[in-house]
Amino acid sequence: MNSAPATENPAGLRQLVRQFASQGRLEAILLRPARDAAMRPVEAAEALAGQGLVGDRAVKPSTSGATGPRAAGGKRQVTLLQAEHLAVIAALAGHAAISPLLLRRNLVVSGLNLLAARSLFKDTPMLLRLGEVLLEITGPCEPCSKMETLLGRGGYNAMRGHGGVTARVLQGGWLRVGDGVTCSAAA
Repeated sequence: MNSAPATENPAGLRQLVRQFASQGRLEAILLRPARDAAMRPVEAAEALAGQGLVGDRAVKPSTSGATGPRAAGGKRQVTLLQAEHLAVIAALAGHAAISPLLLRRNLVVSGLNLLAARSLFKDTPMLLRLGEVLLEITGPCEPCSKMETLLGRGGYNAMRGHGGVTARVLQGGWLRVGDGVTCSAAA
C-alpha cells in the first residue's frame, strides 16, 4: 500500500481536524463578578455576542454601553477548561482532587478535546456550539500566578499546558449545565 500519511495531504488533514469521536457536555458554568472575587457556580448563563457571560467580570453593565476589559471583540471573552484535565492538574499539584472553582475558568467541558477545537487553518475557523451559543476558540488560557497560592507550591507549573482555552462569543444565547458541546468548521 502506497498511500501518503494525512500530514502530507492537506485535504486529508483538513478533514481529520473536523472529526470528533463524540459530542461533549457542559459540566459547569462559573462566573466571577469582579476581579479577585470567588467563582460562583450557576446552572445557566446568558452569553452576549462580542462580550462574554452576563454576571462575569468580562461583561460590566453600563449606562454608556461600555463593557468590560475582555469585551468589544476581544479574544478572551470566555474561558473554558477540559474536565478531564482536573485529575491531571490535581495529580501534578499533589492533591487527590481539585475543584474547578479554584482554577478560575468560566466553562468546564467534558468529552470533547478543547485543544483540538482550535483551528489549524486560518481560513477555516473551528466553532463550538454549546446550547444556543456559538464560540470561537482563540488561544490557550495560560495559568496566572494565583495558581501557586490556590494550589500550593508548584501549582502554576501543574496547570501549564492544562489551563484550558480562551474564546470569543460569536452568537449569544443561553448556556445550561448539561448542554451538548459540538465542534464544527465555519461555513
